[in-house]
Amino acid sequence: MDDRIIKTEYSEVMQKSFIDYAMSVIISRALPDVRDGLKPVQRRVLYDMHELGIRSDRPFRKSARIVGDTMGKYHPHGDSSIYEALVVLAQDFKKGQVLIDGHGNFGNIEGDGAAAMRYTEARLHRISQEAFLADLDKDVVDFVPNFDETEKEPSVLPCKFPNLLVNGSDGIAVGMATSIPPHNLGEVINAVKAYMLDENISTKELMRYLPGPDFPTGGIVTNKDELLSIYETGTGKIKVRGKVEKEKGKGGRINVVITEIPYPMIGANIGKFLSDVAALAESRKTNDIVDISNQSSKEGIRIVIELKKDADADNFINMLYKKTRLEDTFGVNMLAIADGRPETMGLKQIIKANVDFQFEVNRRKYETLLEREQARREIQEGLIKACNVIDLIIEILRGSRDRTMAKACLVDGVTDGIKFKSKESAVMAGYLRFTENQANAILDMRLYKLIGLEIEALINEHEETLANIYRYEDILERRSSMAQVILNELDALKKEFAKKRKTVIDNCEEAVFEEKKAEETDLYCLIDRFGYCKTVDTATFERNRETALLENRFVFLCRNTGRICLFSDAGQLYTVKVSDLPLGKFRDKGIPLDNVSNFDSTKEQLLLAVSQSDLNLYRLIFVTGQAMAKVVDGGEFDVTKKAVAATKLTEGDRLVSVAVYREQKNIILQSKDGYFLRFAISEIPEKKKAAVGVRAMKLAEGDGIEAVYFTKNTDDTAIPYKTRTLVLNQIKPAKRDTKGTKIRG
Repeated sequence: MDDRIIKTEYSEVMQKSFIDYAMSVIISRALPDVRDGLKPVQRRVLYDMHELGIRSDRPFRKSARIVGDTMGKYHPHGDSSIYEALVVLAQDFKKGQVLIDGHGNFGNIEGDGAAAMRYTEARLHRISQEAFLADLDKDVVDFVPNFDETEKEPSVLPCKFPNLLVNGSDGIAVGMATSIPPHNLGEVINAVKAYMLDENISTKELMRYLPGPDFPTGGIVTNKDELLSIYETGTGKIKVRGKVEKEKGKGGRINVVITEIPYPMIGANIGKFLSDVAALAESRKTNDIVDISNQSSKEGIRIVIELKKDADADNFINMLYKKTRLEDTFGVNMLAIADGRPETMGLKQIIKANVDFQFEVNRRKYETLLEREQARREIQEGLIKACNVIDLIIEILRGSRDRTMAKACLVDGVTDGIKFKSKESAVMAGYLRFTENQANAILDMRLYKLIGLEIEALINEHEETLANIYRYEDILERRSSMAQVILNELDALKKEFAKKRKTVIDNCEEAVFEEKKAEETDLYCLIDRFGYCKTVDTATFERNRETALLENRFVFLCRNTGRICLFSDAGQLYTVKVSDLPLGKFRDKGIPLDNVSNFDSTKEQLLLAVSQSDLNLYRLIFVTGQAMAKVVDGGEFDVTKKAVAATKLTEGDRLVSVAVYREQKNIILQSKDGYFLRFAISEIPEKKKAAVGVRAMKLAEGDGIEAVYFTKNTDDTAIPYKTRTLVLNQIKPAKRDTKGTKIRG
């Protein structure tokens, strides 16, 4: 048993296993091959449809059949990933050139998913047959065993154009990701032809033919001058804008109409864009919007924003570019598998890899065709020769006992056992020297082949075969001849499948949005005990003053152009722009503080909410659970960051109270064990916000501050405590850092 146990370092096993896993994801799942631009799952779907005969001129077949067959034969990784790959290959709003014809609900540009695979149908697009699968029977690529070695699959499809550029790709592997934009098929072919005619061509010269990406959604690329660097290095950022038009609306109003969207906005981001535009109106960033409607259909995108009569439409459009995803960024990282390893490549490298692949594919193709034509020539020459001595051959066949005897005579001139009509025939038969294949063809030949027209057709066919052999040998021997073949195929594909460019490429000035300064007004901020926050105007507050003070935990006056400050028991300060809070009616619910700030109500409690402008006028009193206290000048909290540390806490400590120091004279600390300590606030020293503070009360082990109260000297403030009512100013005054008085219920 000990002989079977292999002892090794755990770290080595983990390292090897992780590397194996990472390479499997990188090579076999997430990244495309530079030669055909396909990921393994996409390649397997196309090949399986080819094997099933689901071609463009045949009826559609259920997607579930395709997915099941692909999973069972080639891709054992779950049906959802296979169906998703099939769907994407059929979506014309994601791919520059669809490779699959979809029938049924294959999703839409607004993010609605495809119907279940049992409802949809698919078949190969014609370009897939002609440019990806047409020559698989000519030994143009290597076939490898599938996962269980019961089938063979192509290691790569013999794609005739750089599909990696035409359809782009995106995928996340382990420690790396690819993001390649789609391009125009006609322009890509032009760039390939330019490279083939001059392999020393520069990337800049290539971009005369392929100026940049061509997104299926159209739009405008705004950083034309940066594209050269992106295509040379294979990485960078492409800025894309949606296309916006102005139309006349009802009553002299102006409608801003979005007819094309940035490529990254495909899917749920259209809904987010509509929400963002609505939020601009709700947050009073703009008062120009009258109505928003999404009128998009199968004919294309149409989002209509109706503006007020006197609105500045150009300024509003610039605001959309600045404040929403109508202008977005497409991150480019042209990473693909080249020579079995991941590599980031520029435009010229990708085209070179594809052209080299085309020469290799065509070499193998014409070697196979040449072999077939040479075999056909051998047969044809044998049949022509046989027709010239057909009487002798018939005599041999009639005089032979079996096929073996006749074949031996035809191949080696063996006449033993064959009955001839004359000695001359026997002598002539002895000189026959047909090849093995020719002899089989003669023996299998039907009598109608002896008709004069058939013999003439055979001679013509032989001449055609000789011409093909000459042509194939020329293609294989001369690189220029093979290059011309490739160029002709590219021209045919361009003529058949190329479309007009959709995306405009230009250098656009950065959108400048002049935000109108809001008129400064006073508002009341209301925060209830559930953490919902809203603002109301002063008139509304005054009408509902009593109810507002009764129903809300924090009520304070603020400016619409200012900020509010939130202090939590975790010692954090969060700031929120008042303009980010909804201004509404008194009975409106408001918005959770979590949604407009970094405050997390699931992990911390809100202790104080106050207008930031008030902090500049007052000081704050901090008290922690471990009885550390300090006074801090409110001016230290005049910050614009969304979250900063409001105080320093020792390990395990949390704030119990943060209060604005106005006219209070006394502070009363209540501990968990029932001790109360009353002393003058003036005994607490003023510290910086980064200080811990001083000890305000001596606590027994396990005890802590539970509550903090403030009073004036003349107050009769009382609190309920256990079974009695406790008047705070009747507690015996003491000094800071003493134990306090035990109060019994």
